[in-house]
Amino acid sequence: MSTFNVVRFRVKPGHEDKFLDAHRGGKADWPGLQRGLIIKTGDRTYCLIGEWGNNTTLSEARDPMIATLNSFRDTLEDLGGGLGVTDAVSGSTVLNLKQ
Repeated sequence: MSTFNVVRFRVKPGHEDKFLDAHRGGKADWPGLQRGLIIKTGDRTYCLIGEWGNNTTLSEARDPMIATLNSFRDTLEDLGGGLGVTDAVSGSTVLNLKQ
């Protein structure tokens, strides 16, 4: 089964277009990414969800993903609690709810 990563962001007021533009037009076409989505979870809060073939392809894409993050880092607010500007998690699928 696939591996997924989820990254939570909170965008500074007035910077949502710049945040979204940083991912458009192939700017977030990281090697090995099978599918990527950004969802809006609240007022200026978003999650990026990436689907990968396995942990290795996700791991190999970390440097390009960080390079993309660096291109819009100035648009993000610190999440607090020692997290910095992102809250990232990843893991392998353990159950497919719909086939």
